[in-house]
Amino acid sequence: MPPNPDHGRMNFALPPDLVSYLSDLDTFIAQKIAPLQARDDNERFFDHRREHSRTNWDAGGLPRDDWEDLLSQSREIADEAGFYRFCLPTEYGGQNGGNLWMAVIRIHLAKKGLGLFNDLQNEHSVVGNFSDVLMVREFGSPEQKEEFIKGRLEGNRVLAFGLTEPSHGSDATHMFTHAEKTTRDGVQGWVINGGKMWISGMHRATHCILFARTHGKPGDAIGITAFFVPRDAKGFVIESYEWTFNMPTDHATLTFTDVFVPHSAVLGQIGHGLPIAQTFVHENRLRQAASSLGAAMYCIEESIKYARKRKPFGEELSTNQAIQFPIVELSTQAEMLRLLILKTATEMDGMTQKEIERDLGDKVSMCNFWGNRLCTQAADRAIQIHDLNTSTDIIVSGIPLSSDSPLLTSPGRYRITEGSEEIQQRKIAAYLFGYVGPRKAELSKL
Repeated sequence: MPPNPDHGRMNFALPPDLVSYLSDLDTFIAQKIAPLQARDDNERFFDHRREHSRTNWDAGGLPRDDWEDLLSQSREIADEAGFYRFCLPTEYGGQNGGNLWMAVIRIHLAKKGLGLFNDLQNEHSVVGNFSDVLMVREFGSPEQKEEFIKGRLEGNRVLAFGLTEPSHGSDATHMFTHAEKTTRDGVQGWVINGGKMWISGMHRATHCILFARTHGKPGDAIGITAFFVPRDAKGFVIESYEWTFNMPTDHATLTFTDVFVPHSAVLGQIGHGLPIAQTFVHENRLRQAASSLGAAMYCIEESIKYARKRKPFGEELSTNQAIQFPIVELSTQAEMLRLLILKTATEMDGMTQKEIERDLGDKVSMCNFWGNRLCTQAADRAIQIHDLNTSTDIIVSGIPLSSDSPLLTSPGRYRITEGSEEIQQRKIAAYLFGYVGPRKAELSKL
Protein backbone atom coordinates (compact mmCIF):
# COMPACT_ATOMS: atom_id res chain seq x y z
CA MET A 1 0.00 0.00 0.00
CA PRO A 2 1.59 3.35 -1.01
CA PRO A 3 2.18 5.85 1.80
CA ASN A 4 -0.37 8.59 2.28
CA PRO A 5 1.28 11.85 1.16
CA ASP A 6 -0.72 13.72 3.83
CA HIS A 7 0.38 11.43 6.65
CA GLY A 8 2.28 13.42 9.24
CA ARG A 9 1.99 16.64 7.29
CA MET A 10 1.79 19.80 9.40
CA ASN A 11 -0.72 22.44 8.36
CA PHE A 12 0.60 25.97 8.70
CA ALA A 13 -2.39 27.65 7.05
CA LEU A 14 -4.65 29.91 9.09
CA PRO A 15 -8.15 28.51 9.72
CA PRO A 16 -10.55 29.67 6.97
CA ASP A 17 -12.94 31.18 9.52
CA LEU A 18 -10.08 33.26 10.96
CA VAL A 19 -9.15 34.51 7.49
CA SER A 20 -12.81 35.42 6.95
CA TYR A 21 -12.88 37.24 10.30
CA LEU A 22 -9.88 39.37 9.29
CA SER A 23 -11.69 40.29 6.08
CA ASP A 24 -14.80 41.30 8.03
CA LEU A 25 -12.62 43.33 10.40
CA ASP A 26 -11.00 45.17 7.47
CA THR A 27 -14.42 45.96 6.00
CA PHE A 28 -15.62 47.30 9.34
CA ILE A 29 -12.55 49.52 9.70
CA ALA A 30 -12.93 50.87 6.18
CA GLN A 31 -16.64 51.58 6.54
CA LYS A 32 -16.90 52.78 10.15
CA ILE A 33 -13.54 53.69 11.71
CA ALA A 34 -11.72 55.31 8.78
CA PRO A 35 -14.56 57.83 8.17
CA LEU A 36 -14.53 58.73 11.86
CA GLN A 37 -10.78 59.34 11.72
CA ALA A 38 -11.24 61.55 8.65
CA ARG A 39 -14.01 63.61 10.27
CA ASP A 40 -13.63 66.94 12.14
CA ASP A 41 -9.88 67.11 11.57
CA ASN A 42 -9.34 63.98 13.68
CA GLU A 43 -6.31 63.32 11.50
CA ARG A 44 -4.50 65.77 13.78
CA PHE A 45 -4.20 62.92 16.28
CA PHE A 46 -2.26 60.78 13.80
CA ASP A 47 -0.15 63.07 11.59
CA HIS A 48 2.74 65.41 12.44
CA ARG A 49 0.51 67.23 14.95
CA ARG A 50 -0.30 64.14 16.97
CA GLU A 51 1.85 64.64 20.07
CA HIS A 52 0.61 68.18 20.62
CA SER A 53 -2.99 67.26 19.73
CA ARG A 54 -3.07 64.34 22.15
CA THR A 55 -1.33 66.05 25.08
CA ASN A 56 -2.76 68.44 27.65
CA TRP A 57 0.49 70.21 28.51
CA ASP A 58 -1.23 72.30 31.17
CA ALA A 59 -2.45 69.23 33.05
CA GLY A 60 0.82 67.44 33.66
CA GLY A 61 1.04 66.01 30.16
CA LEU A 62 -2.10 63.88 30.51
CA PRO A 63 -4.09 62.84 27.43
CA ARG A 64 -6.50 65.48 26.20
CA ASP A 65 -10.19 64.83 26.70
CA ASP A 66 -11.04 65.18 23.01
CA TRP A 67 -8.40 62.58 22.16
CA GLU A 68 -9.69 60.06 24.69
CA ASP A 69 -13.30 60.83 23.71
CA LEU A 70 -12.43 59.88 20.14
CA LEU A 71 -10.89 56.60 21.32
CA SER A 72 -13.97 55.91 23.41
CA GLN A 73 -16.24 56.60 20.46
CA SER A 74 -14.34 54.18 18.25
CA ARG A 75 -14.55 51.47 20.90
CA GLU A 76 -18.30 51.98 21.22
CA ILE A 77 -18.69 51.57 17.47
CA ALA A 78 -16.54 48.43 17.57
CA ASP A 79 -18.57 47.08 20.48
CA GLU A 80 -21.84 47.62 18.62
CA ALA A 81 -20.39 45.78 15.63
CA GLY A 82 -19.34 42.83 17.82
CA PHE A 83 -15.56 43.20 17.51
CA TYR A 84 -14.48 44.93 20.71
CA ARG A 85 -15.28 42.12 23.18
CA PHE A 86 -14.00 39.35 20.92
CA CYS A 87 -11.66 37.74 23.48
CA LEU A 88 -14.21 37.76 26.32
CA PRO A 89 -16.37 34.76 27.26
CA THR A 90 -19.83 34.67 25.71
CA GLU A 91 -21.36 35.40 29.13
CA TYR A 92 -19.88 38.90 28.83
CA GLY A 93 -20.83 39.43 25.21
CA GLY A 94 -17.60 38.06 23.73
CA GLN A 95 -16.74 35.23 21.39
CA ASN A 96 -14.26 33.26 23.51
CA GLY A 97 -11.43 34.44 21.28
CA GLY A 98 -8.38 32.30 21.98
CA ASN A 99 -4.67 33.02 21.89
CA LEU A 100 -4.16 32.00 18.25
CA TRP A 101 -6.93 34.25 16.99
CA MET A 102 -5.87 37.17 19.18
CA ALA A 103 -2.24 36.84 18.06
CA VAL A 104 -3.19 36.81 14.38
CA ILE A 105 -5.57 39.76 14.83
CA ARG A 106 -2.94 41.85 16.62
CA ILE A 107 -0.32 41.09 13.96
CA HIS A 108 -2.83 42.01 11.28
CA LEU A 109 -3.83 45.32 12.86
CA ALA A 110 -0.30 46.44 13.78
CA LYS A 111 0.87 45.65 10.25
CA LYS A 112 -1.57 48.27 8.96
CA GLY A 113 0.34 51.07 10.68
CA LEU A 114 -1.00 53.94 12.74
CA GLY A 115 -4.71 54.68 12.92
CA LEU A 116 -7.82 55.01 15.03
CA PHE A 117 -8.44 51.28 14.57
CA ASN A 118 -5.28 50.39 16.50
CA ASP A 119 -2.89 52.66 18.39
CA LEU A 120 0.15 50.95 19.86
CA GLN A 121 1.17 53.92 21.99
CA ASN A 122 -1.69 53.37 24.43
CA GLU A 123 -2.78 49.81 23.55
CA HIS A 124 -6.06 51.08 22.10
CA SER A 125 -7.70 48.75 19.60
CA VAL A 126 -11.10 48.00 18.10
CA VAL A 127 -10.43 44.44 19.31
CA GLY A 128 -9.95 44.79 23.07
CA ASN A 129 -7.68 42.88 25.43
CA PHE A 130 -9.58 42.85 28.78
CA SER A 131 -6.99 41.13 30.96
CA ASP A 132 -8.51 42.85 34.01
CA VAL A 133 -11.94 41.35 33.31
CA LEU A 134 -10.49 37.86 32.96
CA MET A 135 -8.54 38.36 36.20
CA VAL A 136 -11.65 39.28 38.18
CA ARG A 137 -13.61 36.48 36.53
CA GLU A 138 -10.96 33.98 37.62
CA PHE A 139 -10.42 35.17 41.20
CA GLY A 140 -13.21 37.54 42.19
CA SER A 141 -16.15 36.89 44.50
CA PRO A 142 -19.68 37.02 43.04
CA GLU A 143 -20.07 40.53 44.44
CA GLN A 144 -16.75 41.64 42.94
CA LYS A 145 -17.68 40.18 39.56
CA GLU A 146 -20.97 42.05 39.62
CA GLU A 147 -19.28 45.34 40.47
CA PHE A 148 -16.04 45.22 38.55
CA ILE A 149 -16.89 43.16 35.46
CA LYS A 150 -20.39 44.43 34.81
CA GLY A 151 -19.34 47.92 35.89
CA ARG A 152 -16.24 47.79 33.68
CA LEU A 153 -18.22 46.81 30.61
CA GLU A 154 -20.84 49.47 31.32
CA GLY A 155 -18.16 52.11 31.84
CA ASN A 156 -18.84 52.67 35.55
CA ARG A 157 -15.67 51.00 36.79
CA VAL A 158 -12.15 51.46 35.48
CA LEU A 159 -9.29 49.44 36.96
CA ALA A 160 -5.60 50.29 37.13
CA PHE A 161 -2.97 47.67 37.93
CA GLY A 162 -0.74 48.56 40.91
CA LEU A 163 2.26 46.23 41.04
CA THR A 164 5.44 48.12 40.07
CA GLU A 165 7.19 50.23 42.70
CA PRO A 166 9.87 52.94 42.47
CA SER A 167 12.58 50.58 43.72
CA HIS A 168 11.00 47.25 42.84
CA GLY A 169 9.88 46.62 39.30
CA SER A 170 10.58 43.19 37.89
CA ASP A 171 11.05 41.55 41.30
CA ALA A 172 7.71 42.15 42.94
CA THR A 173 8.51 39.84 45.85
CA HIS A 174 10.59 42.59 47.46
CA MET A 175 7.85 45.23 47.33
CA PHE A 176 7.76 47.63 50.25
CA THR A 177 4.01 48.37 50.09
CA HIS A 178 2.44 46.49 52.97
CA ALA A 179 -0.99 45.95 54.53
CA GLU A 180 -1.91 45.08 58.10
CA LYS A 181 -5.16 43.77 59.57
CA THR A 182 -7.14 46.27 61.58
CA THR A 183 -10.65 47.22 62.62
CA ARG A 184 -11.97 50.70 61.93
CA ASP A 185 -15.39 51.91 63.08
CA GLY A 186 -16.36 48.32 63.76
CA VAL A 187 -15.41 47.18 60.25
CA GLN A 188 -12.72 44.53 59.82
CA GLY A 189 -10.23 45.36 57.13
CA TRP A 190 -6.71 46.36 56.21
CA VAL A 191 -4.60 49.49 56.44
CA ILE A 192 -2.19 49.99 53.55
CA ASN A 193 1.05 51.99 53.41
CA GLY A 194 3.55 52.26 50.57
CA GLY A 195 3.80 53.48 46.99
CA LYS A 196 3.64 52.47 43.35
CA MET A 197 5.08 53.85 40.11
CA TRP A 198 4.36 53.71 36.36
CA ILE A 199 0.71 52.86 37.00
CA SER A 200 -1.00 53.35 33.65
CA GLY A 201 -4.50 54.72 33.27
CA MET A 202 -4.77 56.05 36.81
CA HIS A 203 -6.19 59.37 35.61
CA ARG A 204 -9.36 57.56 34.49
CA ALA A 205 -9.42 54.73 37.03
CA THR A 206 -12.05 54.41 39.73
CA HIS A 207 -10.04 51.69 41.52
CA CYS A 208 -6.53 50.34 41.63
CA ILE A 209 -5.88 46.61 41.96
CA LEU A 210 -3.12 47.06 44.50
CA PHE A 211 -0.60 44.41 45.52
CA ALA A 212 0.82 44.64 49.04
CA ARG A 213 2.71 42.33 51.37
CA THR A 214 0.49 41.07 54.19
CA HIS A 215 2.88 38.52 55.73
CA GLY A 216 6.17 36.75 55.06
CA LYS A 217 9.57 38.28 54.45
CA PRO A 218 10.96 40.17 51.45
CA GLY A 219 11.65 37.76 48.62
CA ASP A 220 8.87 35.32 49.55
CA ALA A 221 6.42 34.62 46.74
CA ILE A 222 3.74 33.82 49.31
CA GLY A 223 2.46 36.66 51.48
CA ILE A 224 1.45 39.21 48.85
CA THR A 225 -2.25 40.06 48.64
CA ALA A 226 -4.31 41.88 46.01
CA PHE A 227 -6.82 44.57 47.01
CA PHE A 228 -9.41 46.71 45.24
CA VAL A 229 -8.56 50.22 46.45
CA PRO A 230 -10.94 53.09 45.51
CA ARG A 231 -9.31 56.09 43.90
CA ASP A 232 -11.03 58.42 46.38
CA ALA A 233 -9.90 56.51 49.50
CA LYS A 234 -8.42 58.78 52.17
CA GLY A 235 -4.62 58.65 52.05
CA PHE A 236 -4.52 57.53 48.38
CA VAL A 237 -2.53 60.23 46.55
CA ILE A 238 -1.45 60.57 42.93
CA GLU A 239 1.89 62.30 43.40
CA SER A 240 2.74 62.86 39.75
CA TYR A 241 2.51 61.64 36.19
CA GLU A 242 5.89 60.73 34.76
CA TRP A 243 6.73 62.31 31.43
CA THR A 244 8.01 59.90 28.82
CA PHE A 245 9.80 60.13 25.49
CA ASN A 246 6.43 59.83 23.77
CA MET A 247 3.63 62.03 25.08
CA PRO A 248 0.93 62.12 26.37
CA THR A 249 1.56 60.28 29.61
CA ASP A 250 -0.79 58.43 31.93
CA HIS A 251 1.88 56.73 34.06
CA ALA A 252 1.25 57.71 37.66
CA THR A 253 3.35 57.64 40.80
CA LEU A 254 1.14 56.80 43.80
CA THR A 255 1.50 56.88 47.58
CA PHE A 256 -0.69 55.19 50.19
CA THR A 257 -0.71 56.53 53.73
CA ASP A 258 -2.89 54.64 56.23
CA VAL A 259 -5.38 53.78 53.48
CA PHE A 260 -8.18 51.64 54.92
CA VAL A 261 -10.13 49.08 52.91
CA PRO A 262 -12.66 46.54 54.24
CA HIS A 263 -11.90 42.84 54.06
CA SER A 264 -14.32 42.55 51.14
CA ALA A 265 -11.75 44.45 49.06
CA VAL A 266 -9.40 41.45 49.02
CA LEU A 267 -9.17 39.85 45.57
CA GLY A 268 -8.58 36.10 45.74
CA GLN A 269 -6.84 34.44 48.68
CA ILE A 270 -4.85 36.33 51.28
CA GLY A 271 -1.16 35.90 50.61
CA HIS A 272 -1.67 34.54 47.10
CA GLY A 273 -1.80 37.78 45.14
CA LEU A 274 1.34 37.18 43.09
CA PRO A 275 -0.21 34.29 41.12
CA ILE A 276 -3.10 36.65 40.32
CA ALA A 277 -0.67 39.16 38.84
CA GLN A 278 1.03 36.41 36.84
CA THR A 279 -2.11 34.62 35.69
CA PHE A 280 -2.55 36.42 32.40
CA VAL A 281 1.02 37.62 31.92
CA HIS A 282 1.61 34.94 29.30
CA GLU A 283 -1.38 36.01 27.22
CA ASN A 284 -0.33 39.65 27.45
CA ARG A 285 3.28 38.92 26.59
CA LEU A 286 2.29 36.88 23.55
CA ARG A 287 -0.13 39.56 22.37
CA GLN A 288 2.55 42.20 22.86
CA ALA A 289 4.91 40.08 20.77
CA ALA A 290 2.26 39.86 18.06
CA SER A 291 1.81 43.64 18.01
CA SER A 292 5.57 44.14 17.89
CA LEU A 293 5.84 41.73 14.98
CA GLY A 294 3.06 43.53 13.12
CA ALA A 295 4.79 46.87 13.67
CA ALA A 296 8.08 45.40 12.44
CA MET A 297 6.36 44.07 9.32
CA TYR A 298 4.89 47.51 8.71
CA CYS A 299 8.35 49.11 8.90
CA ILE A 300 9.78 46.49 6.55
CA GLU A 301 7.01 47.00 4.00
CA GLU A 302 7.29 50.80 4.12
CA SER A 303 11.04 50.49 3.59
CA ILE A 304 10.54 48.26 0.55
CA LYS A 305 8.02 50.65 -1.01
CA TYR A 306 10.19 53.68 -0.38
CA ALA A 307 13.31 51.97 -1.75
CA ARG A 308 11.45 51.20 -4.98
CA LYS A 309 10.10 54.75 -5.36
CA ARG A 310 13.21 56.69 -4.38
CA LYS A 311 15.70 57.15 -7.27
CA PRO A 312 18.85 59.02 -6.23
CA PHE A 313 21.30 59.40 -9.13
CA GLY A 314 18.67 57.94 -11.44
CA GLU A 315 18.51 54.46 -9.88
CA GLU A 316 16.12 52.91 -7.39
CA LEU A 317 17.49 52.59 -3.87
CA SER A 318 16.30 48.98 -3.94
CA THR A 319 19.04 48.00 -6.41
CA ASN A 320 21.64 48.64 -3.72
CA GLN A 321 22.67 45.59 -1.71
CA ALA A 322 23.15 47.82 1.34
CA ILE A 323 19.37 48.24 1.16
CA GLN A 324 18.47 44.70 0.13
CA PHE A 325 20.45 42.61 2.60
CA PRO A 326 19.27 44.20 5.89
CA ILE A 327 15.67 43.96 4.67
CA VAL A 328 16.21 40.32 3.72
CA GLU A 329 17.53 39.60 7.21
CA LEU A 330 14.65 41.40 8.93
CA SER A 331 12.07 39.69 6.72
CA THR A 332 13.57 36.29 7.50
CA GLN A 333 13.47 36.97 11.22
CA ALA A 334 9.89 38.23 10.95
CA GLU A 335 8.76 35.05 9.22
CA MET A 336 10.46 32.83 11.79
CA LEU A 337 9.00 34.84 14.65
CA ARG A 338 5.53 34.68 13.09
CA LEU A 339 5.69 30.89 13.03
CA LEU A 340 6.92 30.74 16.64
CA ILE A 341 4.13 33.05 17.81
CA LEU A 342 1.44 31.04 16.00
CA LYS A 343 2.83 27.73 17.26
CA THR A 344 3.06 29.01 20.83
CA ALA A 345 -0.43 30.51 20.71
CA THR A 346 -1.88 27.25 19.37
CA GLU A 347 -0.27 25.24 22.15
CA MET A 348 -1.45 27.72 24.79
CA ASP A 349 -5.04 27.28 23.64
CA GLY A 350 -4.83 23.63 24.68
CA MET A 351 -3.27 24.20 28.11
CA THR A 352 -4.27 25.38 31.55
CA GLN A 353 -2.55 28.40 33.08
CA LYS A 354 -0.47 26.11 35.29
CA GLU A 355 0.62 24.01 32.30
CA ILE A 356 1.54 27.12 30.32
CA GLU A 357 3.78 28.37 33.12
CA ARG A 358 5.39 24.96 33.57
CA ASP A 359 5.91 23.94 29.94
CA LEU A 360 5.62 26.99 27.75
CA GLY A 361 6.75 30.04 29.72
CA ASP A 362 10.13 30.06 27.97
CA LYS A 363 8.55 30.06 24.50
CA VAL A 364 6.26 32.94 25.46
CA SER A 365 9.28 34.91 26.68
CA MET A 366 11.15 34.08 23.47
CA CYS A 367 8.29 35.53 21.44
CA ASN A 368 8.12 38.66 23.58
CA PHE A 369 11.86 39.19 23.80
CA TRP A 370 12.54 38.80 20.10
CA GLY A 371 9.34 40.48 18.95
CA ASN A 372 10.16 43.65 20.86
CA ARG A 373 13.75 43.69 19.67
CA LEU A 374 12.77 43.00 16.07
CA CYS A 375 10.30 45.87 16.16
CA THR A 376 12.95 48.37 17.23
CA GLN A 377 15.48 46.97 14.74
CA ALA A 378 12.99 47.22 11.88
CA ALA A 379 12.08 50.79 12.85
CA ASP A 380 15.75 51.72 13.06
CA ARG A 381 16.46 50.19 9.65
CA ALA A 382 13.44 51.96 8.15
CA ILE A 383 14.78 55.28 9.41
CA GLN A 384 18.21 54.47 7.98
CA ILE A 385 16.75 53.62 4.58
CA HIS A 386 14.71 56.81 4.53
CA ASP A 387 17.80 58.77 5.59
CA LEU A 388 20.29 57.68 2.94
CA ASN A 389 20.11 61.14 1.40
CA THR A 390 21.28 64.50 2.68
CA SER A 391 19.31 66.30 5.34
CA THR A 392 18.55 69.04 2.81
CA ASP A 393 17.10 66.42 0.48
CA ILE A 394 14.90 65.13 3.29
CA ILE A 395 13.54 68.57 4.12
CA VAL A 396 12.85 69.41 0.48
CA SER A 397 11.22 66.13 -0.43
CA GLY A 398 9.25 65.78 2.80
CA ILE A 399 9.80 62.04 2.95
CA PRO A 400 8.33 59.98 5.84
CA LEU A 401 11.33 60.55 8.11
CA SER A 402 9.68 63.83 9.12
CA SER A 403 7.55 64.01 12.25
CA ASP A 404 4.39 62.99 10.39
CA SER A 405 5.74 59.46 9.98
CA PRO A 406 4.21 56.52 11.84
CA LEU A 407 7.74 55.09 11.84
CA LEU A 408 8.55 57.49 14.68
CA THR A 409 5.70 56.54 17.05
CA SER A 410 7.89 55.32 19.87
CA PRO A 411 8.86 51.76 18.88
CA GLY A 412 11.66 52.05 21.43
CA ARG A 413 9.24 51.55 24.30
CA TYR A 414 8.64 48.00 23.06
CA ARG A 415 12.03 47.04 24.46
CA ILE A 416 10.47 47.20 27.95
CA THR A 417 6.73 46.59 27.37
CA GLU A 418 5.45 43.46 29.18
CA GLY A 419 8.90 43.00 30.69
CA SER A 420 12.31 44.14 29.49
CA GLU A 421 14.51 42.09 27.16
CA GLU A 422 16.70 41.13 30.10
CA ILE A 423 13.73 39.85 32.10
CA GLN A 424 12.60 37.65 29.21
CA GLN A 425 16.16 36.38 28.68
CA ARG A 426 16.49 35.54 32.37
CA LYS A 427 13.27 33.53 32.24
CA ILE A 428 14.32 31.68 29.09
CA ALA A 429 17.68 30.85 30.72
CA ALA A 430 15.89 29.44 33.77
CA TYR A 431 14.12 26.96 31.50
CA LEU A 432 17.20 26.14 29.43
CA PHE A 433 19.35 25.41 32.48
CA GLY A 434 16.60 23.53 34.30
CA TYR A 435 16.00 25.83 37.25
CA VAL A 436 12.31 25.72 36.31
CA GLY A 437 10.23 23.90 33.75
CA PRO A 438 10.01 20.30 32.52
CA ARG A 439 13.79 19.62 32.65
CA LYS A 440 14.24 20.70 36.26
CA ALA A 441 14.46 17.17 37.68
CA GLU A 442 16.76 15.95 34.90
CA LEU A 443 19.28 18.80 35.02
CA SER A 444 19.31 19.15 38.79
CA LYS A 445 21.02 15.73 38.95
CA LEU A 446 24.06 17.22 37.24
